[in-house]
Amino acid sequence: MPNLPALQGGFLALLAAALFGVSTPLVQKLGMGMGPFSTAALLYAGAAGIGALLRQPAENEARLLRSDWPRLIAVALFGAVIAPVAMAWGLQRASGTGASLMLTLEALFTAVLAWRLYGETMDRRVWAAVLLLLGGGIALVLDQSQSGSSQLWGLVAVMVATVAWGMDNTLSRALAERDPGQVVLAKAVLGVAATGSLAVLTGEPVPGAGAALGLMAVGVSCYGLSLRFYLLAQRAFGAARTGSVFAFAPFIGAALAILLGDRSGGWGMVLGGALMLAGVLVHLMESHHHEHDHVALEHEHAHTHADGHHDHVHDPMPTGQHSHLHTHTPMRHSHAHVPDVHHAHPH
Repeated sequence: MPNLPALQGGFLALLAAALFGVSTPLVQKLGMGMGPFSTAALLYAGAAGIGALLRQPAENEARLLRSDWPRLIAVALFGAVIAPVAMAWGLQRASGTGASLMLTLEALFTAVLAWRLYGETMDRRVWAAVLLLLGGGIALVLDQSQSGSSQLWGLVAVMVATVAWGMDNTLSRALAERDPGQVVLAKAVLGVAATGSLAVLTGEPVPGAGAALGLMAVGVSCYGLSLRFYLLAQRAFGAARTGSVFAFAPFIGAALAILLGDRSGGWGMVLGGALMLAGVLVHLMESHHHEHDHVALEHEHAHTHADGHHDHVHDPMPTGQHSHLHTHTPMRHSHAHVPDVHHAHPH
């Protein structure tokens, strides 16, 4: 809908959340008895494979630049090394439901970091959505706390993973205009190299073929494809909003954990899920509209000529999405928008 530009980004973020959400109980089942470094390496080996398959031609998506590599290394360190290792370690000590629900904190860290580092607008509707999501997470975690303190360190490790993934999400915002397949491939390869080396150095046991193939399959769909949709959502939606809608992933993971036999949830889970769903809907219905200025800008990214912001000409004019270096002339207009790459103006 033209007056609700948040719908596109929100839908992509929900796809990413659904895929990633189911990974938590699956990784717990498949990674049982395995080392955290081996688990992380296998997950991102699968992600690397799907990233390689989904790379786009240079005329369709912008290539990674040499100047992007320092950021890519930081993204891989936080998102493909620290976070999955902490998650794998925590999953061996906490219930699948409890670990899934703790992931809600990732949205809070992502939103605050995007607000502070990128100056993304956080109006009352966005803050309301973030608070609803956080409230849902708190209700879910309080529900899990009734099962005792034996899961404490596992949940703390999962919380460390959410901090690392929050930093990863924020840093990757600047890469959202690049080919998402190439970004997934580069991040995953760096992650596999680091965690695979650590698995060998620490003497972790060699995983069985069945568990290895299962974790790689999870890596393909729940990490690789999820990251691709997440990057596309950031492109259309901004880092803070993508991170907040992505907070629906914990509820999806908790629901799957229950289907797989986890019976640690109660009424707090129902309340938490309702609050999180309300937060997602608040985000999707966002319509931020005012007169604003576009300054002169030269950059490269995938775009079409039907969005009101790309009025440069070609001979002949292309149809559909394409990518090349192009220039935006200054303009002033008014329409509904979200903080994508063309709408980073201050308020």
